[in-house]
Amino acid sequence: MKAISYARYGGPEVLEYGEVPDPRVGPDSVLVRVRAAAVNPVDWKCRDGHLDAILQPVFPVVPGWDVSGVVVRPGASVTEFTVGDEVIGYVREDFLSRGTFAEYVAAPVRTLARKPRNLSFEEAAGLPLTGLTAYQVLTKALRVKRGETVLVHAAAGGVGSIAVQLGRHLGARVIGTASERNHAFVRGLGGEPVTYGEGLAERVRGLAPEGVDAVFDTVGGETLKVSANLVAPGGRLVSIADAEAVDYGGRYFFVRPDAEDLLRLTELAEQGVVSVHVSETFPLERAAEAHRLNQEGRTRGKVVVKVDSAE
Repeated sequence: MKAISYARYGGPEVLEYGEVPDPRVGPDSVLVRVRAAAVNPVDWKCRDGHLDAILQPVFPVVPGWDVSGVVVRPGASVTEFTVGDEVIGYVREDFLSRGTFAEYVAAPVRTLARKPRNLSFEEAAGLPLTGLTAYQVLTKALRVKRGETVLVHAAAGGVGSIAVQLGRHLGARVIGTASERNHAFVRGLGGEPVTYGEGLAERVRGLAPEGVDAVFDTVGGETLKVSANLVAPGGRLVSIADAEAVDYGGRYFFVRPDAEDLLRLTELAEQGVVSVHVSETFPLERAAEAHRLNQEGRTRGKVVVKVDSAE
């Protein structure tokens, strides 16, 4: 099959388009014909070798964890899906090897759910990792309640834009950091935008003088430090970008595949609670350009790779 792969760590230039062996389908997996795969920051962090301490690479590595596509063949023990089912998945395993930037992927059933009927394959591909991250942080780590005020960083990005929508659905007031060009976008999601950068603390205090009940940090570094000082007494802080959150009394969170949570996101998408904004699409052979664009960190919503799979 055709796929993107890399045989060593490095920048986007290590990504190669060409033939790789077809994936083998285990008893608890299904073979998915990939229609689209979203790009996430973790993809280029893996490619650069930043996650080498926790995810062993089996070179050549096919990158990508997000997918939308069609079931081609269920594994021997699979009863959840049949041939022709349209699915989405956060196809992460505990090693780096067989990702979603390919014509086909062997996806464990625990990573899949049915595709939202009202989303295109491109939109649906942008939901799994970002949606699961936002959903699990807000409902399981921060335990956001109705009437609380939540500060979401990078509110126009992939995770942030979903978090704003889910936060509002949970009944919270959501303040979201974003560049001025994205303020209207954040308002459209239901959030109250504030410009990030110098003076952020004062701008947030202007909206929430007593502090916020919960902080969803997607940036880390100085932003995390500033955020810690904005948490009201008894409030919570969670970061998906910086493990030093624990030094500020918060928690570092890493999303996990969960079929039940993913199905809940499908239902919320079909109810119109959650939408996915795709800013740009690339064909599979231009995945390196998609990586570069995502790595710049200024994307609104998602960057997605479209796959014209062989039948």
